Amino acid sequence: MGGSAPGQSPYQRLSQRMLDITGDRGVLKDVIREGAGELVTQDASVLVKYSGYLEHMDKPFDSNCFRKTPRLMKLGEDITLWGMELGLLSMRRGELARFLFKPTYAYGTLGCPPLIPPNTTVLFEIELLDFLDSAESDTFCALSAEQQDQFPLQKVLKVAATEREFGNYLFRQNRFYDAKVRYKRALLLLHRRSAPPEEQHLVKAAKLLVLLNLSFTYLKLERPAMALRYGEQALIIDQKNAKALFRCGQACLLLTEYQKARDFLVQAQKEQPFNHDINNELKKLASYYRDYMDKEKEMCHRMFASGDDGSTGEN
Repeated sequence: MGGSAPGQSPYQRLSQRMLDITGDRGVLKDVIREGAGELVTQDASVLVKYSGYLEHMDKPFDSNCFRKTPRLMKLGEDITLWGMELGLLSMRRGELARFLFKPTYAYGTLGCPPLIPPNTTVLFEIELLDFLDSAESDTFCALSAEQQDQFPLQKVLKVAATEREFGNYLFRQNRFYDAKVRYKRALLLLHRRSAPPEEQHLVKAAKLLVLLNLSFTYLKLERPAMALRYGEQALIIDQKNAKALFRCGQACLLLTEYQKARDFLVQAQKEQPFNHDINNELKKLASYYRDYMDKEKEMCHRMFASGDDGSTGEN
């Protein structure tokens, strides 16, 4: 920060041993723990934990470390600090690093009152948990079916898998509507693609995963009819799939179609006899069914009690 003799302030002392990643000493980096794999790509969506500090302050002025699951953030859209964006592009999965951002790469000459004073250098600790390269996927999804058909099947499968991974991240953050959109994009890609007979099994395997995810997502969105529809589509591909049978059973239970629910759940139990979730759902079904039958009996009793020979009758 302030321009006294070198090494005077803690940030100035720290900056002496940091790597200059912008060439103008505007963004300085110190790797605390090495990452692995390739560098973050332009337009990627990143999963990061970060904390921002002002000099002479122990507590962060900004942090997302208190969140159980950090939000997936897209470079160029969700990250407001230029320095953080440039810093992330220098990182690999699993890396933990400390950065100093000069005002130009942080909050500028005005700062961000009342928290950040004008012309402030800030320190950020950033851990890159994971990133997904959405550029390839976004570009591919924007093409027409005819254009997509020019690419080899492996490309379609890769893009569909990326979309599904996106959906999985969103699902884990309880953003079920957004997850559903990603899963549907993946499914559309796979539906649109015709594959030669020897590669059909690859498309079917990819579709099965997406259909199971969609069925589960619609259960979370409390739309059991749609959950059942996608579960049944999964069963067309693999009629003994325990997950698909289980999802269909759960959906039928919510739709109060108790006989159908029992059929699906008993089949699922046959495939996985020791699965706790399936066994618990069967117990739940038995209890719901008992309540349902008790209410039916009570209703019949009232109807007959009040309908005898035209009199009002007494209960």
